[in-house]
Amino acid sequence: MDATTSGTPTIQYHNIPDQPITAIVVAAPLPTFQRQVRHCFGDSTPGEFPLAANPSIVLHATCSFFRQPANFAPDYELSISELAALDMCQKRAIFKPMTDEERQSLKQRCGGSWKLVLRFLLAGEACCRREKSQAIAGPGHSIAVTSSGVVYSFGSNSSGQLGHGTTEEEWRPRQIRSLQGIRIIQAAAGAGRTMLISDAGRVYTFGKDSFGEAEYGVQGSKVVTTPQPVESLKDIFVVQAAIGNFFTAVLSREGRVYTFSWGKDNKLGHQTEPNDVEPQPLLGALENVPVVQIAAGYCYLLCLACQPSGMSVYSVGCGLGGKLGHGSRTDEKQPRLIEQFQLLNLQPMVVAAGAWHAAVVGRDGRVCTWGWGRYGCLGHGNEECESVPKVVESLSKVKAVHIATGDYTTFVVCDDGDVYSFGCGESASLGHNTAAAAAAAEGQGNRHANVLSPELVTSLKQLKERVVQISLTNSIYWNAHTFALTESGKLYAFGAGDKGQLGIELVNNQTERGNPERVDIDLN
Repeated sequence: MDATTSGTPTIQYHNIPDQPITAIVVAAPLPTFQRQVRHCFGDSTPGEFPLAANPSIVLHATCSFFRQPANFAPDYELSISELAALDMCQKRAIFKPMTDEERQSLKQRCGGSWKLVLRFLLAGEACCRREKSQAIAGPGHSIAVTSSGVVYSFGSNSSGQLGHGTTEEEWRPRQIRSLQGIRIIQAAAGAGRTMLISDAGRVYTFGKDSFGEAEYGVQGSKVVTTPQPVESLKDIFVVQAAIGNFFTAVLSREGRVYTFSWGKDNKLGHQTEPNDVEPQPLLGALENVPVVQIAAGYCYLLCLACQPSGMSVYSVGCGLGGKLGHGSRTDEKQPRLIEQFQLLNLQPMVVAAGAWHAAVVGRDGRVCTWGWGRYGCLGHGNEECESVPKVVESLSKVKAVHIATGDYTTFVVCDDGDVYSFGCGESASLGHNTAAAAAAAEGQGNRHANVLSPELVTSLKQLKERVVQISLTNSIYWNAHTFALTESGKLYAFGAGDKGQLGIELVNNQTERGNPERVDIDLN
């Protein structure tokens, strides 16, 4: 077939002049091959490694990359694995719209390798359920996002935090119609506030008109009852938001962290006032380090960073209870590396910041907790504080993949879908209430008993559904509720439901559900 008719670009050939035989005979011997720009088998270049050491990239390179046109000019500086990694990066949603200049900047920020960029992108998707369905159990209200980016809200609505244009409570999940045509990929819920992030990196907020208001205090000067874009973030492509007490944080696609408010006295490394609406970059140790996930607790922030040397966690803010993980209870005004993970030989992959305690899941499935241990929320069998991350030994026989923390409560999701919980049993939010309720009815137990060590949530296992995400209320003022999202897109709720936040109708003066109940919404 003629190349011009097939659409295939014409290949330019270089003519090689004929040489006499004698010229070939007397030619100097070819020099010994020296690898200078080809790195297929690895060298000291950041991110380079032997092809055989990364079979997934090799398989992609041989089966996908060469199967069709690459759609970009050859780059003779790149190894096969680097080309394959670049090709895989181009399939990621947040990488696609980036300009060549932005991509090169991200490459340098990640360590100078496309494989490191790919690891950065995949790490962010894994720990944040980016581009996937999710449920958020906020303080008194709830947000559910389908895999196609449609948003539902229900529960308390005194500040318009449901986004329906009213301040009336809704117990039944209701779609936010004003977002039609906008695909949402991330959500965050605080007391009276909601933040949504679109696939275009835009941030929409509604509810209390403040980024730094105390969780339980005087309401902002006005309330917003429908989603409105945050103009001060229009030049930042945002991929995640986290709402903490007194402050808000957002994460850009390049891995930079920005914070609003609670910067008075340089608490977050900068000087701001509670009503400031301009984002401030979180500098210090994280200025040139890409971050893949942020988690906000009561007056502190955790950042999961992705560096050429591996994954690491930084913390900043209030150190009360040892929740910053540095071996003391002092505050940190600049991000500081938590060094304990290196001593434990643990690669953090997911971080969670509860109100007073924190947790991490490692690449090997180990779980670490630290901070205030009240009610047994650290899972070490006691209520003692831990000022550095400590492995939860009673989970040593399972492999964790996801973790969620709230106000003195912790949930762990394992690779087989089993769920463990421990901590404060108030509001029936731990899910252990099948046996507890029966015992309480016979006068032999407490329906809201605290759990000091991880216990299997049998009520979820009985559903015969694989759980992939847990979300629970992270608030010290609101009764807690919990969501369990399954692989098939089913959503189950239990715990406090007095404001309609379970998405389930409660009758006969009921205020909570002790066992998981299906919410009438399909998130797939």
